[in-house]
Amino acid sequence: MNGEKFVWEEDLSFTFAEEYKALVNTIRFSEGFSLLFVECSPAQGTKIMEKIRRDIPRERAEVLALDESVYNFYNRVENLPNLKKIDILFVTGLEYSLYEYEDEMRARGLDEKEVISISKRGVPRVLINLNQQRERFRDNFDICFVFLLPRFAMDYLINRSPDFFDWRSGVFRFPMDKENLEYETFHTYYKRIGKEDYETLTPQECKKELIVIQSLIDEDNQTLEKKVDLLIEQGRLNNSIGKKLEAIAAYDKALEIKPDYYYAWNNKGNTLSDLGRYEEAISAYDKALGIKQNSHDSWIFKGNSLSDLGRYEEAISAYDKALEVKPDDDESWLLKGNALINLEKYEQAISAYDKALEIKPDQDEACFYKGNALINLGKYEQAIAAYEKAIEIKSDSHTAWYNKGHVLSSLGRHEQAIYAFDKAVEIEPNCHQAWNSKGYSLSYLGKYEEAISACEKVLEIKPEYHYNTWQNKGILLIKLGIYEEAIAAFDQALEINPDYYQAWYFRGVALIKLRRFQEGNASVMKSLEINPDFDEEIYSQMIKNLLTKIGWYKLKEIFTRLWRFMGLIN
Repeated sequence: MNGEKFVWEEDLSFTFAEEYKALVNTIRFSEGFSLLFVECSPAQGTKIMEKIRRDIPRERAEVLALDESVYNFYNRVENLPNLKKIDILFVTGLEYSLYEYEDEMRARGLDEKEVISISKRGVPRVLINLNQQRERFRDNFDICFVFLLPRFAMDYLINRSPDFFDWRSGVFRFPMDKENLEYETFHTYYKRIGKEDYETLTPQECKKELIVIQSLIDEDNQTLEKKVDLLIEQGRLNNSIGKKLEAIAAYDKALEIKPDYYYAWNNKGNTLSDLGRYEEAISAYDKALGIKQNSHDSWIFKGNSLSDLGRYEEAISAYDKALEVKPDDDESWLLKGNALINLEKYEQAISAYDKALEIKPDQDEACFYKGNALINLGKYEQAIAAYEKAIEIKSDSHTAWYNKGHVLSSLGRHEQAIYAFDKAVEIEPNCHQAWNSKGYSLSYLGKYEEAISACEKVLEIKPEYHYNTWQNKGILLIKLGIYEEAIAAFDQALEINPDYYQAWYFRGVALIKLRRFQEGNASVMKSLEINPDFDEEIYSQMIKNLLTKIGWYKLKEIFTRLWRFMGLIN
């Protein structure tokens, strides 16, 4: 093991220059195959590679940058262009395969403690490949391999790839000096402020950021204060890419160091809320509020979690607390209004939405939800006006168009309703509710073929969900006299919901239309078996249909003649 030099934690007096000199000398005197392992940060790795190329110009140095997880490392090397001409091969990014390994375990449903436990015993596939292929590396590659790795990756190699690691010609460790560490930490911590910035990163860029952050956390000279900041960033980044459990683990590590860190509790609460763990989220927000009682955000977030649990009165109290801190916050008024709607306090909800609109006149959500509250009060024209205001502010709000159409349909203004539904599906083609409601309005106008097309669109989007749409299609087919297809549609509805008594009834009607009386009667009886009161619904609907067709004045004349004939009146 020529030139091997370990720099352990108790021997931090070794400078970058001294360690670098040992590394360069080892490379210079290496003949043929050799393995060197360099523990360093990504930034240091770039610096080391550039410096070696300048200092050993006669040796041809190439970089194998692994920017994604790999399994067969041997093949990646074997397929390099001009392999025979390479003297030094720098290898970076092996750590991505290790992250992938841990992600696979998390995907199996293991929690963070289980992942850590198995990680200490298991072996990632890339390391299995290195162990199994070490003789082929030695025999086939006349190259000095220089692996540049962060600390956690070096630990993986030492503990779980011992066969490969034992053939090392040297191990070199480059802890950052305080000045560079402070610079790198500051650069990493402050270069991306805000979750939105993280969300613009690709998955691969996120992994790179996480590796940089972890390497800075692992630095021996890192201060506890900066370590906490980096752990918060690690949590935020993991949260933004959907790694919620990893985010919580990072926040917990930060809180172990600094238990009274408001942002850590707040962020942990948000992540727990994202996971639907609302009780735990509320506890985290309470911790944050215990540290910073006038935190507007924490009161809002607590209110949201309480709303998600259906505890609307408590949620309103939380929103009121937020409004005490910040009375002119339109979002707080909006959220309070939503909680009031859930309590069916529609007048108060409208007042809350009006306050939000007073603060922010272009608050489209306040207009939208105000419309919903007005519907519940039976104020349909005002509801339409509210939806139109929401559309004026945000013309691509398919939900506002849909709700407007729904109210218009309820008022019997089906042509206008269809226009609104068309606007909704123009914006969001997969809005199955709009297609379904459009079908209803078309049916009311007697446009049965078009209504069937709308039903088919619903079933294309949500085939397993809209069993009532299969029934609607069946009824439309009955109206068109296409009874066999109608029966098939009812069968589809009953396959999804065998207890759908209305489908059994109309299936019976279609069978009777085909003069299949025994089957038809059995189907109708099945509907009454499921819902014995359904006969009253049928009679009620028959009378309603009769009134629609002949009108009240005609009905009065018919009954007058009948009663006179029966001698009940003169």
